[in-house]
Amino acid sequence: MTVTKAHIVERLFSQANGKLTKTDCARIVETIFEIMKQTLESGEDVLISGFGKFSVRAKSQRRGRNPQTGEPMLLPARKVVTFRCSGVLRNKMNSD
Repeated sequence: MTVTKAHIVERLFSQANGKLTKTDCARIVETIFEIMKQTLESGEDVLISGFGKFSVRAKSQRRGRNPQTGEPMLLPARKVVTFRCSGVLRNKMNSD
């Protein structure tokens, strides 16, 4: 199952034990993701201890082809976000 923002809000709300409203939980989740987006847009990394690191990487221009016509074309340079999980998360995923 894919976890959505709505699922995260629900989990946060259920674990808050009545200390936060669902609206507060949604606002917190939105704020965290907005901070992460702004940080990545500025080219900085986002490091979440015990979880992993989101990094912005530049990909150079490359040759490709149009899948409909097979015609060769140049794909422009772009930036992509990569994720590298922490050793703690990797160990938890691989433990039995």
